[in-house]
Amino acid sequence: MSVRQWSRDLAMGARFAFAGGREGWTRALLTAVGVGLGVALLLLTTAIPNALAERDRREEARSDHTFSQQKIPKADDTLVVVDSDTTYRDLDVRGRVLEAEGPRAPLPPGVSAFPAAGEMVVSPALKELLDSDEGKLLRERLDYRITGTIGEQGLVGSHELAYFAGGKGLMKLLEGSASGARIDSFGNDDLGSSDRWDPVLLLLVLVVFVVLLMPVAVFIAAAVRFGGERRDRRLAALRLVGSDSRMTRRIAAGEALAGSVLGLVLGTGFFLLGRELAASVEVFRVSVFPSYLNPSPVLAVLVALAVPAAAVLVTILALRGVVIEPLGVVRTAKPSRRRLWWRLLLPLGGLALLYPMIGQGDDGGNFNQYLVVGGVMLLLIGVTALLPWMVERVVARLGAGGVAWQLAVRRLQLSSGAAARMVNGIAVAVAGAIALQMLFAGVEGDYTRASQYDVTRAQMSADVPDGADTAATVGKYRDTEGVRKVTALSDVHLGDRRGEDESIIQITVADCASLREVATFASCRDGDVFAVKRSQYDESERLAKPGTTLWELPDDDSGSRERLISWTVPRDIRQAQSREDPTGYDHGGILITPGALPEKLRALTTTRLFLSLDPSVPDAYDHVRNTAARLDPLVEPMTWSSVESNERYATIRTGLSVGAACVLALIGASLLVSQLEQLRERRKLLSSLVAFGTRRRTLGLSVLWQTAIPIGLGLLLAATVGMALGAVLLRMTNTPVRVNWPSVLSMTGIGAGVVLVVTLLSLPPLLKLMRPDGLRTE
Repeated sequence: MSVRQWSRDLAMGARFAFAGGREGWTRALLTAVGVGLGVALLLLTTAIPNALAERDRREEARSDHTFSQQKIPKADDTLVVVDSDTTYRDLDVRGRVLEAEGPRAPLPPGVSAFPAAGEMVVSPALKELLDSDEGKLLRERLDYRITGTIGEQGLVGSHELAYFAGGKGLMKLLEGSASGARIDSFGNDDLGSSDRWDPVLLLLVLVVFVVLLMPVAVFIAAAVRFGGERRDRRLAALRLVGSDSRMTRRIAAGEALAGSVLGLVLGTGFFLLGRELAASVEVFRVSVFPSYLNPSPVLAVLVALAVPAAAVLVTILALRGVVIEPLGVVRTAKPSRRRLWWRLLLPLGGLALLYPMIGQGDDGGNFNQYLVVGGVMLLLIGVTALLPWMVERVVARLGAGGVAWQLAVRRLQLSSGAAARMVNGIAVAVAGAIALQMLFAGVEGDYTRASQYDVTRAQMSADVPDGADTAATVGKYRDTEGVRKVTALSDVHLGDRRGEDESIIQITVADCASLREVATFASCRDGDVFAVKRSQYDESERLAKPGTTLWELPDDDSGSRERLISWTVPRDIRQAQSREDPTGYDHGGILITPGALPEKLRALTTTRLFLSLDPSVPDAYDHVRNTAARLDPLVEPMTWSSVESNERYATIRTGLSVGAACVLALIGASLLVSQLEQLRERRKLLSSLVAFGTRRRTLGLSVLWQTAIPIGLGLLLAATVGMALGAVLLRMTNTPVRVNWPSVLSMTGIGAGVVLVVTLLSLPPLLKLMRPDGLRTE
């Protein structure tokens, strides 16, 4: 067959799609919408690498200091930067206080001029928050006058909360506890370099991409077959004018090709529209600018070529089992039974590809990415192959029931393939989601762990600023709304010899109530001193003996060692039992109540506060942060969490959540289009039943049963394949296989919920179609 003949037949099919009257262009439009939704998500996926790279580039470009950078002297091109990050409710706010030391000091990206002391420039999202009623508590904390906004180049996302404020005397703050540095330029080339990725995390990334993209491919393949039954009946007329069966199939492929090309155009439009709307959307605290979403040219061209090619291939393969004759389509007769053996080869082949990596764990090098992608794809494609066979076998055995049930069952028996195609996408998505949830749950213990903080005893901690009065600071926190209890622990370390720090002991100073958080004793009153047994310091028992003289530890920058302060352990020291403090730290050495502390030692102590909050008070955490800001604007209290998570693992979970939200939106939209297309094809049948007196309620229930039966079977198959794939992935990571039943049930429920919403949305068009006047024709 010549290329010229193929081109002529494909072109004739394209003319049928757009010049075949209302029937032709309606089908082409439905196909284009279904394909366009999938193409839009594929283009979004091809843009993700560039979006991530751009976020990293901007983060690197505005990087101001690292812990390992060299100190530089003051010059006319230096800038002092002090961190002032904060948290508002569950939102992170990036803050920097700046002081230019010369006319050539570097400006941060996105900032046109340095803010003066007491002023700040903010991101658009932060300005919007501060101007709203929701930002009342944050306005109290950020006591600066807004003089401008940060440009896009200085932000990593459209919804990022960030500000640059002006300050004075910042170098003195850096000599204390403030975090920051003196710099002469922004940007850090080392920020983008990272350690080698854990093989298990790379496996997670691979599986996430395959699981998210497979439903898209399935929907595109289903969309090019919209209106297939009516199309086949129209093609039968071509046989009357002399076309053979091969030419007819090529014409049908041309019709599908036209719809897919139109789908490419619509998909590009959907993507560009979504790209412009991206700046106004934030999903799981992740936002982007439209300029981030630039698809890779190579991947975009691949999508543009693969989608039409897939449309032609799917159409030709679908018509292999259909005999189109001049007098009709043989498919209207009872179809031959589907065979099972070749359908089982797909999941078995997937298992064969994954089997060599079982037991590898994270110690055997990286998993073979080609085997992983191929194996997961074959297992998920196996769902689409097994589901039509499963639906056919089950509906063939369904018996008698009500009128609605009989109508639904008979329809499914005649067109089980179309019913299976409609739910293939949701079944693949659910199967992949179940496998991923099992894998995440199985390896979670390797990347998340319980923190050392006891959140039942305290939920936040704060340090008393240098030079501040401890009692006054404790009082301000106690008076803060939402604070139920404040535990203040002051520490100082002393040595047993003047000018030597080889043998040291920890001295903890607190009132009796606070000391009970770190030790147990029979009684306590102000003026008591305790020696803690079983301390973690080897020298504690010897140094805590009555009459021992302890000395201030030397500081090479403080002057003569002859002026060091000493303290003698009192004779009436008592014994106490050690107890971990709320941070999990075991305080050893000596415990002193304030009445027994000499004034000369008081100045040497550093104090940390543990805050217990009332959960019934709204915004209790932010009230504490506002108090801390009034005491020291550059110090942020620490919020405790009961769980600590690996940053890369958390990022992958967030990416999965964002991608799953996009795929679920596609699933819902594509299912709705598919449902409307099937209702359109049954318009005359529904009108005939209504004309013969069938109640609309009965027809509505029959349509619901036609959706519910395949969906139920699809979700059952998806759960089975998903658990099998999840078990294999867990064995690959050398993790014990455990079925996470809550996630299995939740993923299945989400899939069923999406279908239920789509079904409800299709009821109004269904009622409109159930009218006798639908029998009119021209």
